[in-house]
Amino acid sequence: MMHSRHSDALRAAQMYYLQDLTMDAIARELRTSRSTVSRLLSAARDTGLVQIQIRNPLDTGPELESLIRREYNVDVHVVPVLESLNEAETLDRVALQAARTIGPLVDSNAILGVAWGSTLSAVSRHLTRKITHDTVVVQLNGAGNMHTTGITYASDIMRRFGSAYGARVEQFPVPAFFDHASTKAAMWNERSVQRILDLQARMSIAIFGVGSVEADYPSHVYAGGYLDESDLRMLARSDVVGDVATVFFRRDGSSDGIVLNERSTGPALSQLRQVRRRICVVSGASKINGLRGALTAGLATDLILDEATARRLVGFEGVAPANG
Repeated sequence: MMHSRHSDALRAAQMYYLQDLTMDAIARELRTSRSTVSRLLSAARDTGLVQIQIRNPLDTGPELESLIRREYNVDVHVVPVLESLNEAETLDRVALQAARTIGPLVDSNAILGVAWGSTLSAVSRHLTRKITHDTVVVQLNGAGNMHTTGITYASDIMRRFGSAYGARVEQFPVPAFFDHASTKAAMWNERSVQRILDLQARMSIAIFGVGSVEADYPSHVYAGGYLDESDLRMLARSDVVGDVATVFFRRDGSSDGIVLNERSTGPALSQLRQVRRRICVVSGASKINGLRGALTAGLATDLILDEATARRLVGFEGVAPANG
């Protein structure tokens, strides 16, 4: 049944966009109602069968994308956003674009690694349904801290990804950071933990935001009671600019010698770089230093970000955007 709806959506989209037929004409040909045709066209857009591009001769988006692609060797989607929007509204637009980009990439038998955080929480709310088989969504890092298990927060995100793709969800019920590196070493020898670590090691897609020390809209890890004062001082002494899945790095992309990483439950950056498709979603120009560090570290193959952040990334701020 799902397959037949998919092929109807494809047929309707071809008639509407490639053959210029009206919705009434398509309804007659498919022997259905005009409202069903409208729903099929919406489904075609939402699932990525149809991608609409608007060619604005004044648009700097394609130029920004090619500059970023050249400098950091990533596939880029720059999301045009009016500068009058606040940070939460901008995040919502970027999250919608990210959700539409991810959908077509998730196939059956995939292992999708998801890092929790405010960006991924927003993305998870925009995912559209796509039925897959034997697909697993695995949590990349623990979410507990001194005040909360973090399980509700992280599991809401994971659950939305699981239900969007009909996938099995594997949570990671450990703290974001252990108090002692020796506790982590002992836990990592437990079979129940090794089962999750094994799934992470076989990921085909990883999706994550970038936590940044200086973000205006504070990253969950810096604002949610995960780090105490001595941790923050330690990060400052190590010249840390941000993190991916609670693993920290410097502006030059290096992460060696950052003591907190020995207690973090996120995947080592060297392991993350082994994943075939690594989708980084960033909203908010105040995350620029964290983003630069993540890209320099080679953590992303795909980048989805708002226009203002894209401009800052390539020193393009002096050029006024087409939307004024």
